[in-house]
Amino acid sequence: MEQFLQYVDKHQNDFVERLRKAVAIPSVSGDPSHRPDVFRMSEFLVEELKSLGASVETRDLGKQDWHGTELDLPPIVLAQVGNDPEKKTILVYGHYDVQPALVEDGWSSNPFELVEDENNRLIGRGSSDDKGPVLGWINVVEAHKSLGLELPVNLKFCLEGMEESGSEGLEALIVDEADKYFKGVDAVCISDNYWLGTTKPCLTYGLRGVSYFHMNVKGPAADLHSGVFGGTVHEPMTDLVTVMSKLVNPDGKILVPGIYDQVRPIDAEEEKTYDNLAFQIEELQAAVGNKTNIFEDIRKTLQGRWRNPSLSLHGIEGAFYNPGDKTVIPASVTGKFSIRTVPDMEPKKVTELVEKYVKEVYASLGSKNTLKIECSHDGNHWLSSPNHPNYVAASKAVETVYGVKPDMTREGGSIPVTLCFQESLKKNVLLLPMGRGDDGAHSINEKLDRSNYIKGTQLLGAYLYEVAQVKL
Repeated sequence: MEQFLQYVDKHQNDFVERLRKAVAIPSVSGDPSHRPDVFRMSEFLVEELKSLGASVETRDLGKQDWHGTELDLPPIVLAQVGNDPEKKTILVYGHYDVQPALVEDGWSSNPFELVEDENNRLIGRGSSDDKGPVLGWINVVEAHKSLGLELPVNLKFCLEGMEESGSEGLEALIVDEADKYFKGVDAVCISDNYWLGTTKPCLTYGLRGVSYFHMNVKGPAADLHSGVFGGTVHEPMTDLVTVMSKLVNPDGKILVPGIYDQVRPIDAEEEKTYDNLAFQIEELQAAVGNKTNIFEDIRKTLQGRWRNPSLSLHGIEGAFYNPGDKTVIPASVTGKFSIRTVPDMEPKKVTELVEKYVKEVYASLGSKNTLKIECSHDGNHWLSSPNHPNYVAASKAVETVYGVKPDMTREGGSIPVTLCFQESLKKNVLLLPMGRGDDGAHSINEKLDRSNYIKGTQLLGAYLYEVAQVKL
């Protein structure tokens, strides 16, 4: 392992150059005009992997219906390095598409030109999410090939190009390939999340799920003039806002009866995971850009983000929102909100409780308008154990590279592929982040610190050495 660690340190400029080439490809999956670039990014990865001796295959996912326009879905890139039956096989997942980015959004430089600033931060779209981590795995392969060393495990790749646009087609492929390409996999590792803060590495063993709702209130046949009809009809917007105001309190408490009954009580073992975490309330305030935190206590704050459900109001479709004044009564409005779910909440039960409560609240208004509510998406939560051998191996790797024990964290967001891999392959899934909590993955000036990229590459390799030694 020592030879590998030294090689990475000595060749860090080469690895930064590889990242520079990847960032230069604007593989924005959510913009049809950039779809050719997403394909170009997949070809870049195929060539990089092939040049290092990997066997590479691609899977065509078919077509995407983009608001009536048919687009080709970018391929899944599958690759394998090593095929020794005496070794464990580790599957790594990543994505090669990125979020949209324009200079006029407020970037300090061209988002698709990697810039290293005076603080050794590598700024560019996709640097942290997720091109840096994907290339970290490729750097590991290169280091071993150059040193004439075999990897301590067989390594399989699953790289997609639609993660930022719903991962269309991925889950079906995972299910289909579970007993084919993914057969024989012993564990899964995903590097597509971030440290809790900015100073200490972490391992992530839990994610919240999300149930997304659309609530429509419809009244008149067309928009009305408020001067002519105001005060004479039940207004859809008034009804909708009234119902939405009864979903959650300003302190974050969900008002839907029965929601909290499903939440798993916290036990002593879980309580310990909140001890001595490298996180300060000021870091939350810095990320938010204001001091609007609900709790002053770090433990309560993190529990609110990680292990308790939350309900957020996202917007109202059909309402007037442009600058200026418009005295319109909208004929139909749709409110959008979501609930982040946690163990042991069941998505179907959540939907039942929400629909029942919303309809009861609406009925109490006595309005003659009509209400419809539907759940458009109900991705489940995911929870592993920090005591699983896969996590124990990763923890040792963190100590080797960083000299500290990692924080054991959960996250408030969702990575649906995590649960899909776990359920389809029946194997443990580890979330092993490379970047820091302030990387700004979907924001302007997304960055990956050079030290995180280089030490992160060392960490990914060290993990392979450690997981090769444990019994999974």
